[in-house]
This record gives sequence, C-alpha cells and structure tokens, in this order.
Amino acid sequence: MSSDVTESEAAWSETAHSGEALISRAAGVVEELDERLVEVRRELHQNPELSFQEEDTTRRLVGWLQEAGLEPQTLPETTGLYVDIGPEDAEFAAGFRGDIDALPLDEVTELPYASQNPGVAHACGHDIHTTVMMGIALTLSRLHREIGLENRYRVIFQPAEETMPGGAEEVVAQGLLKPLPRIFALHCDPKLTVGSIGTRIGAITSASDLVRIDVSGRGGHTSRPHLTEDVVGALGHLATTVPAVLARRIDVRSGVSLVWGTIRAGNAANAIPATGTLAGTMRILDADAWKDAGGVLAPIVEQAANSYGADVQLEHVRGVPPVINDETETTRVDSAAKEILGSGCLTLAEQSMGGEDFAWMTQEIPGSMFRLGTRTPDGPSFDLHRGDYAPDERAIGVGVKVMAAVALRSRMDA
Repeated sequence: MSSDVTESEAAWSETAHSGEALISRAAGVVEELDERLVEVRRELHQNPELSFQEEDTTRRLVGWLQEAGLEPQTLPETTGLYVDIGPEDAEFAAGFRGDIDALPLDEVTELPYASQNPGVAHACGHDIHTTVMMGIALTLSRLHREIGLENRYRVIFQPAEETMPGGAEEVVAQGLLKPLPRIFALHCDPKLTVGSIGTRIGAITSASDLVRIDVSGRGGHTSRPHLTEDVVGALGHLATTVPAVLARRIDVRSGVSLVWGTIRAGNAANAIPATGTLAGTMRILDADAWKDAGGVLAPIVEQAANSYGADVQLEHVRGVPPVINDETETTRVDSAAKEILGSGCLTLAEQSMGGEDFAWMTQEIPGSMFRLGTRTPDGPSFDLHRGDYAPDERAIGVGVKVMAAVALRSRMDA
C-alpha cells in the first residue's frame, strides 16, 4: 500500500465534489483496492487471535494503515486501534466499527490460507469485518488525497467482541465515540448471497446474559429421597419451571428466551448429590425489559427451589443489550446500498437472538448494523461459529462500497 498519488487521482477533477460523482469514484477506488484487500483478509484469516490477545493483529493493522500514510492510534492498555481520516479541524461525519478477534475452535476448511493457530479460527467472519474497515479507511484516505474531504471519519478496530464484557465497553469508556454523531457496523450473514444487504430498524440482535444457578442440600441414598433436598430433582424443576414462569412475568413482546446449556450433578446412579449446577443464557429483544429482567428472575428462581427445600445461589451476569438500529441511520444505509448495488439488493434482516457488543455503542449514539451477504450464489450453505465457515470473498468489496457510500452520504447530510 502506497501513499503516492496515482494517475487516476491526478486526473480527478473538482466536479467530484458532487454527491453522485463522489460515490461513483469511491466505488472505483474500492475496485482498485480489491486484490489487496483479499490479501489482507487472507493474512488475517491465517493468523487469528482470541479476545484481548489480538496483539499481532493490531500490529499488522497499524503497519498497513501507516503504509497508506495514515496515523492509527492503538487503544491504551488493551489491543485494538482506531484511525481518523479527513481534515484535523473538521467535524466528524460518522464512525465505523469492525471487530478483530477470533473464536476458540479448530478450522476444518482445508483452504490454503486456513488458520495457522491450532484451536483458533475466524469462524464468525471478523476477518471480513476487519478487512472492510481497512477498505473504508483506505478508500476515504484516497478520496481525501484526491479532492479533500470536508468532514472527518473515525474507523475503529475493536478487540474482544466474542467475550463478555467485550471490547466495545472499552471503546466507549475511552471516549472514542464522543466526537461522533453516528456509527455503523456490519456482520457477515451466511444465509444471504453475495451482493445482498440485510437491514432492520429497531432491535436487530438480542440482549444476552449468562445465568448460573448453584443448588445445594443434604445428599443421600436414592432409596431415601425424603431425607434429602434432592438436588437433582430441584435442578430438573428449575430447568423447566424458571423459563416458563419468566415468559409469563415479562411482556411476551420482549422476546425473552432462557435456554440452558449445561446441567451437572452427581456421579453415582444410587446417590443423591449435595450440589449441582444449572447454566445457560437469557436473551431479550427489548432493551427496557432487559434492564428489568434481573429483578424478575431472582424471585422466580428462589420460589422454584423452595418446593424442594434446597438452597440456591443465582449468578446473573449482564452481558450485552440488544443492538437497536436507529431509523434515520438505517434509512441512510438503505439508500447507500440501493445506490451502489441496485434496489434488488436489500432484504429485511432477521432479528437474531445472538448477542453483539456493538449494542453498547448504539446506546451512546445513533447507529446501525447491517447484514452482509457472504454466501456464494448456488453454493454450499455454511453457518457462523463453525470450523467450516468459508465466506465468499467478493463480499469484502460489497461491504466497502456500501460503507463508503454511507460515509459520503453522512458527509452530505452532516
């Protein structure tokens, strides 16, 4: 990547300041960068790192941005970075966020650029997200060199989305959103074909909390359960009763869902254990209901355990709120996508019950996250968080073009 001005840049006229011409030029820059961006993505994919361990990833990103003549800033006391593009004395028009961490699982794609780190893989598409952010930074930088941008933009490479608490809270705490009027993000969607964009006004993801219940009581022989608090029976009762009652104590329109992932107790078929554990996740699509859920959950757990006389300890770990897409900013994404990809590119994104810590950012300032189609037309179907996830790399250019158009539309409307 070089900061030298190309012949196409030198030939670019002042008429590029018009909206349509500027967005068209941005799309052309993305196409010129396409091959390099694929290289960037493959290098990131080969070298995945876990949450808050993305030191090598951060170094690579800093180096690539510096090669392009930019001045990235690493986040203090953690991994990740950000870079600003545009006149230093100008107001910010928008911010963009991509997550850079990988998942703790083995890749099984057998691609030539598969993960070289055993037990770690970019199976959620964060390498695509990061590459799109690199693309938007380089595209805006090129446009600024060519014609000069009137506003500033901030591109944030966030660490640790795949853990709770995640890196988005670090970004907010460090004040990186304070000068921004709006922020945008994207997420790979293996159900949508390349060239398709999914948007939704309102909640696009769910709040996600961890719930753990530790149960204790007198153990004993299975022939004399009346002399025990029957921890196993209590666990079974809690596992079925708590989700059912919760769904009747919280407005059904909130989309509350409590699902257990593990239940553990005992080792012998003829012995009632003295302790046991139940753990799972609670997900809610409504932000207000999420704030109140903890106060509703605790008495339900206590009352369910009382019928067995067992003691319970509830651990409710607040994770992330739902991502709430702002109507104005989502409409901005819609308009930008249709301008770049055509009116047929848009689809209504499904509400996901998955958690996403971009939500902390949309609680601070208006923003929108859209779904980026990564499935090859008529190709195999993959899913996220699986070792065989292999997105179509043409999605990178699509994502950058849409984000660039969003940026320039933010500039025009700022």
